[in-house]
Amino acid sequence: MKKTIGILLTFLIIQLTQAQTNKKWLKGMYIQWGYNTEWYTKSNIHFKFSNGNDFVIHQVKANDKPDLEAIYKSPADISIPQYNYRIGFYLNQQHSKAIEINFDHAKYVVTDFQKVRITGTIDGIAVDGDSILNPATNLHFEHTDGANWLHINYVQQRSILVSSKNKKSILNGIGKIGAGINIPRTDFTWRGDRLNNNFHVAGYNISVEGGLRYYFSKRFFLEGTAKTGYVRYVNALANTNQLKNNYAKHGFGYFELIGLIGYDIPFK
Repeated sequence: MKKTIGILLTFLIIQLTQAQTNKKWLKGMYIQWGYNTEWYTKSNIHFKFSNGNDFVIHQVKANDKPDLEAIYKSPADISIPQYNYRIGFYLNQQHSKAIEINFDHAKYVVTDFQKVRITGTIDGIAVDGDSILNPATNLHFEHTDGANWLHINYVQQRSILVSSKNKKSILNGIGKIGAGINIPRTDFTWRGDRLNNNFHVAGYNISVEGGLRYYFSKRFFLEGTAKTGYVRYVNALANTNQLKNNYAKHGFGYFELIGLIGYDIPFK
């Protein structure tokens, strides 16, 4: 994941450079970093293996993996917890409208040892019945490095509280709507054979978000939002060490809570 952070930082530098040449229509920008936690709806996961296995596990429960204790236990490894990274570009002088590049490093972990219905074909035999998801004898599936939703948001702000000292807005309501792609790294185990697959563009996402932005200094601000959306993976890698060219397909809804710190960069 450190490679991902490096790519994002390089992307930020490129955007800062390009933004300086577009001052006529961009009225400033901001950068943000923060962390998140999620809740997921149940999902039907369709697996298709190169050996002919083709089956669906139905109504699967999954959870996130925030790892927020790493913030104080290992502060140098800022990418261990579920993090958010954003670059925004203001479209008007009032900074009430913006376009935002948004990256959510969320984690999606199918709960082990749950009972699920499995239908399809396994080892050339038709199956339709309940089974326990034991990684040693059945399977384990997760996007923990991570689910990785990259998308573009349209952002709208409205002032709620204005400073009596300088008439600057210090508390804003904020709303966002966006869509983009998923770049998961899927960790998959089939009958004890495990592989953490490569990062891979595997689907799409849509979302809406709302919350508050509080300026505690001229340029620094805190932002807290709630977000909901739908994520669809159309070809997540489900390879193992022994079995290649496997794919998984599934979709789910989610609810996300996000806390960030940000910095405004004015264009003079």
